[in-house]
Amino acid sequence: MPTRGSIQLMRVFGIRVGVGLSWFFVLFLFIFVLTPEFHRMLGGSQDTAYLVTVASVLSFFVSLILHELGHALVARRNGLQVAGIELWALGGITRTNGAFTSPGPEFRVALAGPLVTLGIVVLSGLAGAALAGNFFEVATVNEGVRATPAGLWLSWVFMLNLLVLVLNLVPAFPLDGGQIAHAVIWRITGDRNRATRATGRAGQGFALLLGAGGLVWVGLNGSLSGVWLAAIALFVYQGASMAVVQGGMGQRIQGLTVADVMDTEPVTIPADLRLIDAQEQFFGRYRWPWFAVVDPARHFLGVIRSERLNAEIAAGRPALQVVDVLEDNLQVRIDEHQPLESLLRSEGLGRLGAMVAVDGEGVLRGVVTVARIRQALRPAAGV
Repeated sequence: MPTRGSIQLMRVFGIRVGVGLSWFFVLFLFIFVLTPEFHRMLGGSQDTAYLVTVASVLSFFVSLILHELGHALVARRNGLQVAGIELWALGGITRTNGAFTSPGPEFRVALAGPLVTLGIVVLSGLAGAALAGNFFEVATVNEGVRATPAGLWLSWVFMLNLLVLVLNLVPAFPLDGGQIAHAVIWRITGDRNRATRATGRAGQGFALLLGAGGLVWVGLNGSLSGVWLAAIALFVYQGASMAVVQGGMGQRIQGLTVADVMDTEPVTIPADLRLIDAQEQFFGRYRWPWFAVVDPARHFLGVIRSERLNAEIAAGRPALQVVDVLEDNLQVRIDEHQPLESLLRSEGLGRLGAMVAVDGEGVLRGVVTVARIRQALRPAAGV
């Protein structure tokens, strides 16, 4: 999922929670479609139905954030750096840097989200049943059933999270169930790439079935839910196909590390250089969109991009030091001894087209660009 243009909603335990533009579209679409249905079940004022709809839809998205926080907090506990949580049209995703080095942490992180969702299902179901004897009739949208605002709200939270839980536990990549299955297969076979290919193939098969079911549903009922299923199927198929390719590539490059492919003499910018000087001496000379920034001992401090530099100069701040305008949301650091496969999974490579390799002390040792990775993969592809 692309993360550019993401809008930050909040920070929870230091973890950035952002949303894409598609999230706003889905938010308003849900409210528009559900308000008449909620009014039918509640009766009375249209305003009440609207407020319950808004509360229900927002509660569902809060549930998704809690689900992803489950992944994020367990990932952090298991030593992974969490880049953030993103909500978008079809759900949410937790972005982490680096890769799992063993199946145990992967299993725990993948399971954490569904466990949070299960807790929400249980709590909302118990609360709903305590408030209304016809709670489950309301939850299954039986015709002619009347509901209270609280009962309808809880039924929505209950049913949507139950559906998310069931769907997410299907053992097909990139769903949580697929990642759980990946960890299990990895543990049994000892072959991570074999597990990636197996769960990727399962994901492709599941996506085809889901997509076919969605199209049939549209044909029979003309329902928006069928279109939604087809869209989810497309997302699952794309993620699964990437996993199949990644598994095959991972097998071919097994044994290579970041240090094997990095440029050991990259051009870097001193942290205390003025912006106007950086523009003339580096950006104007090399015409690159970004540079790594280092202190006098060559510790890697971050990345400066041409857009930010030009914006600061245009705003009348050319004398600022480079260190004052580093990008703070780009996770581009990777240990030089990490497997090359870990680099392929990194967020920075997708967003910046490169990763900065450092040693155990944080000293910059090299830069790995997409071009250098392609060079390294050419001989591997012939194996």
